[in-house]
Amino acid sequence: MQSYLISLSDFEAKAKRALPQGIWDFIASGAQDEVTLRRNKEAFQRIPLRPRRPVDITKRDLSVTVLGQKLSFPVMVAPMGVHKMAHLDGELASARAAGAAGTLLALATGSTYSIEDVAKVATGPLWFQLYYNGRQISEFLVKRAEAAGYTAVIVTVDVPLHSPKERDVRNKFTSPPGIERANFARLPKGLTQSTVQSGQWSAPPVTVAIWADIDWLRSITKLPVLVKGIMTAEDARLCVEHGVSGVIVSNHGGRQLDCQSATIEVLPEVVQAVGGKAEVYLDSGIRRGSDVLKALALGARAVFTGQPIFWGLAVDGEAGARRVLEILRAELDLAMAFCGRPTIKSI
Repeated sequence: MQSYLISLSDFEAKAKRALPQGIWDFIASGAQDEVTLRRNKEAFQRIPLRPRRPVDITKRDLSVTVLGQKLSFPVMVAPMGVHKMAHLDGELASARAAGAAGTLLALATGSTYSIEDVAKVATGPLWFQLYYNGRQISEFLVKRAEAAGYTAVIVTVDVPLHSPKERDVRNKFTSPPGIERANFARLPKGLTQSTVQSGQWSAPPVTVAIWADIDWLRSITKLPVLVKGIMTAEDARLCVEHGVSGVIVSNHGGRQLDCQSATIEVLPEVVQAVGGKAEVYLDSGIRRGSDVLKALALGARAVFTGQPIFWGLAVDGEAGARRVLEILRAELDLAMAFCGRPTIKSI
């Protein structure tokens, strides 16, 4: 690993040079004018830290539990499809990197390696992210994840329609050869490849989980269910009413609806609405360990990082993805020390 790659922005710059323009734009782009994409990062920068001194910080502990599972630090790999666009080892490399860093990976429905193949190489916990597409195919996927040893299900609820990124439209972007949704290589009885269009979830054309579907999902699996894409106190309260185990504050990285709030801006109202009855996590915009500290200080139990994992993969595969996580861990440790917060609980 090159010695000059000392920050996530270094990885971003090198990944941009390493990847074809179309693939880079697919990974990096946001919806429409990309206002939310920028706001996610800028909102963190506007929040100042309040360091407490003098405090004994000689012994620091970054470990945290999420749904009862211990992680070495509170940064997890977000559910993102098509890791293979960044590196041929795709989600296999990402899972190994997460395990080596002592954290977990959330595998996306649209992964380029299957639920089972990722589970075979993972050395850390795995969660499964579900795009709800009717009960038959959703149960098919969730039961496979449960059988393979995944320990939670994340239902993404913030994509009621496909929102094409304008960079992709201008590039006439299509998935490169060999990039397929591996979880649809085998299908339940009654469904065909043409029905799901190799995992593009086209039957019916528009399907998104509603609260009755969340209730149904909780009834068919022993796994805890989390809801991803919550941006208001009102929806956070509904999550609690419907018994979900976790709420993920997310605007999909600014990739679906433009001109909405940054996730860190709405985190406090979601935390207050949940009232400790479910665990709260955050994604979108994490670029520094100090960003992680700010999210924890405002009530998140842990955070997810997404795009930076792709940058790491593009630069150096598994080693690059692991280095991205190590940088965030080191920066968080430094920020905690300077702020007089030696443990996650003390934040």
